[in-house]
Amino acid sequence: MPNPHWRLPVAAGLLAMLGSLLSAAPAAEAAPTAFSHPGVLVSRAQLDFVRGKVQSGAQPWKAAYDQMHASKYASLTRTAKPRAVVECGSYSNPNYGCTDEREDALAAYTLALEWYITRDTRYAAKAAEIMDAWSGTITDHTNSNAPLQTAWSASTWPRAAEIVRYTWGGWASDKVSRFGSMLRNVYLPEVVNGSNSNGNWELSMNEATIGIAVFLDDRTVYDKAVARFRNRVPAYVYLASDGALPKTAPGSGLDTRAEIVGYWQGQSTFVDGLTQETCRDFTHTGYGLAAISHVAETSRIQGQDLYPEVADRLRHALGFQSKYQLGEAVPSWLCGGSLKLGLGPVTEVGFNALHNRLGYGMTNTQTLTEQRRPAGTDNLFTAWETLTHASNPS
Repeated sequence: MPNPHWRLPVAAGLLAMLGSLLSAAPAAEAAPTAFSHPGVLVSRAQLDFVRGKVQSGAQPWKAAYDQMHASKYASLTRTAKPRAVVECGSYSNPNYGCTDEREDALAAYTLALEWYITRDTRYAAKAAEIMDAWSGTITDHTNSNAPLQTAWSASTWPRAAEIVRYTWGGWASDKVSRFGSMLRNVYLPEVVNGSNSNGNWELSMNEATIGIAVFLDDRTVYDKAVARFRNRVPAYVYLASDGALPKTAPGSGLDTRAEIVGYWQGQSTFVDGLTQETCRDFTHTGYGLAAISHVAETSRIQGQDLYPEVADRLRHALGFQSKYQLGEAVPSWLCGGSLKLGLGPVTEVGFNALHNRLGYGMTNTQTLTEQRRPAGTDNLFTAWETLTHASNPS
């Protein structure tokens, strides 16, 4: 008769071997061991692709570059307007430095792109001059819109800084350090812990956080941003697989159906691709979708691709909003039969990732994206994405 106890050491050995294998496998949620630079929204390979297309006169990149080059943000005579304290109330009222800060950040990013494409060092120097002006001045953001204002500006600053720091070589090391200190001490505290306001707030705060983390090579902050992103995206875009009600973000305090419906702008019928702000307006919805795409794009550049995790939500959301932006009749069950359109230039990054790289069919999003090329800027935190991401395989 076989000895039943022989199974115990064998089973124990198998369990130990399995445990060893599991512990050796990289954790899906871990940040990269080393960050890739430049690595916020655009990588060096992506920039090289864009530069080649523009230099050869290929479309739509050449038209997109011409659009950017003709904008006020590309001016070599721009004078930065830094303030020690930027005060922004609801809808930027009062507006003490709000527009100036956002536009200077966009200018720095625009000038950084100009530098990379043209190799004219004047553009890199001007971008650095603008960043230096702010890093030597700003100390705080105040009033009710401070978190959102901080998020928008801090989503753009790291894009510019990454390009200038890692591809030019002329940015003084003490100024680079001071800029990093500005991001860590003035911007990061406002965005790193998120918000339970409308979803576009927290998603933009999340974008700012992950960009800052990359510039600072801060794995702890990066991981925190990814964890928050994984909770917030399912609470912003509905899928039928969520059940009868949309998911809620941890700490939201939304415990009842009535509270959730109220948070979703009174919408009580839920379908794939509906967002928490669809029935508010498409403009704010676009902010949220842009931020989702930007975070996923940065994570992909960093070797931790979050697109597969959010692909179904993002593609349905882009398609749903695009369909109505293109003019489809609004059914009575959706937002009382009336939508406030105005989806901004926010589809290029997600469309390129999901359709061109991952192979999803996205007919409505493709139609809207191609109709609107070249996509410009919302003057907040989204800019020149036909140039940087249209059919960009890198």
